[in-house]
Amino acid sequence: MHASLNAERRAAMGRRGAFVTGAIVGTSSLMLVATGGSVVATLVAEAGGAGTVNPTMITAMLLNIAIIVFARHRHRALSRTLGQLDDADERAIQLASRDPLTGFLNRRSLSEDSATMLARARTRSKAMAMLLIDLDHFKSVNDMHGLATGDALLRAVGAEIAAILPPAALAARLGSDEFACGMLFDPGHPDVVERIAEKLVARLAQPFRLDGATVHVSASVGIARSDFDCASADALLRAADIAMFAAKGAGRGRFAWFDPVMERALQVRNDLENGLRSAIPACEIVPYFEQQVDLATGRLSGFEVLARWEHPTRGVISPEQFIPIAEESGMIGELSLSIMRQAFAAARDWDPALTLSVNISPTQLKDAWLAQKIIKTLTETGFPAHRLEVEITESSLFDNLALAQSICGSLKNQGIRIALDDCGTGYSSLAHLRALPFDRIKIDKSFVQSIIGNPESAAIVNTIVRLGDSLNLPVTAEGIEDAAIETRLKALGCGKGQGYHYGRPLPLGRARQLLAERRLLRFSGDDLTSRRRAG
Repeated sequence: MHASLNAERRAAMGRRGAFVTGAIVGTSSLMLVATGGSVVATLVAEAGGAGTVNPTMITAMLLNIAIIVFARHRHRALSRTLGQLDDADERAIQLASRDPLTGFLNRRSLSEDSATMLARARTRSKAMAMLLIDLDHFKSVNDMHGLATGDALLRAVGAEIAAILPPAALAARLGSDEFACGMLFDPGHPDVVERIAEKLVARLAQPFRLDGATVHVSASVGIARSDFDCASADALLRAADIAMFAAKGAGRGRFAWFDPVMERALQVRNDLENGLRSAIPACEIVPYFEQQVDLATGRLSGFEVLARWEHPTRGVISPEQFIPIAEESGMIGELSLSIMRQAFAAARDWDPALTLSVNISPTQLKDAWLAQKIIKTLTETGFPAHRLEVEITESSLFDNLALAQSICGSLKNQGIRIALDDCGTGYSSLAHLRALPFDRIKIDKSFVQSIIGNPESAAIVNTIVRLGDSLNLPVTAEGIEDAAIETRLKALGCGKGQGYHYGRPLPLGRARQLLAERRLLRFSGDDLTSRRRAG
């Protein structure tokens, strides 16, 4: 907008300059005609012997000629300058409307051109589709390979998008790793749009070779259509954005059409995210305790700490609803440490043989200060480090194994034990067991729950138990739901188990009641005095 305003100002100045120059030339020409006529008449008279030439008249004529020559030269120079300014203005307008990295439209230009395309769709009985493309895992490309490689990837992605889109389509880069495309289609044939979306997803999932590095990303694509509740270009873009987030939530590397249900789900998600921001410091997210049992003796050996949101109006909210939101919004670290702090403080007076297991999110393993934060929490609450077991899922090790090794090493140095969680669901469990100092293996509940009727699950569980024996690592089975599964695991030699067979996860009050009934609470002197007085 500023570029076009400047261009208009310069054009007006150029017109004024041209007018002034033209006026000078015109005035000088009139003067030349006037003085030149007199001079010529005098010269003719002199030639006939009838008079003398007036020197003043000759000087005036020559001066007018000089003014005319100068003005014409000035007019040409001004024209050249205005032409150069017009070229510069054109370049400035181009830069103001285009993304400099890919040459695509920018967000403002997309909004303007989309409105025009939408109006054209209505006059031609067509529909407009808006595709919003977001690259998955783009940040890791910048982190691992540098910003120059990230820019090269964006240019390559832009070239692939341009090659797939139909000629009349709009293409824009909205920012960072987000692109948008608009096109017209026959409302009765949305499969045309789906084929383009499929091509985009498939091509962007292929490796890119950039500056000697092979880069892997994928794309999540959201699609909205103008004939379904999208009255404006901005509404169309917003609906495509909502559909893109739904595609990400469904597993990434896919496309999804907008559905009004998605918008309602997004509103619920936003409400939960806003609620989390106040719920974490208010300690509404509290620890629940799932029993871990020694399968050989049946004795309680410890608890896994789980998070539950005790919402003041909605009741207890399960972690499946709020943990992904906490991870995506960057609140998972604060939430996790809050749960640890509450659990550690509560478990200080439990039997010293009882342990606590806490889960670490993959997002937290990207924090180089994680070990120090956990150790600080232990120190502040007075909970012994040797009674803590930190559980790490195998999938969280893929992004930065070296950092995970550093974090685990720091925790181990303080006496904290490390467990490989969800074993059997990854791709290289044995490699990670060798690379990291694990103290325990936990079998994923999906295999444990189907061990009776599924031979493949039984084989996997048996293999993991044997692997633990060979590496001298104790094994815990998650998801034990009945006595038959427990008996099968005992026969295989599995050491510990947890699951609904031993009871649902307990809030702190009921966990303490259970421990008191089993005489597994240590009472302080003040507590003992209070008990005697009460008796």
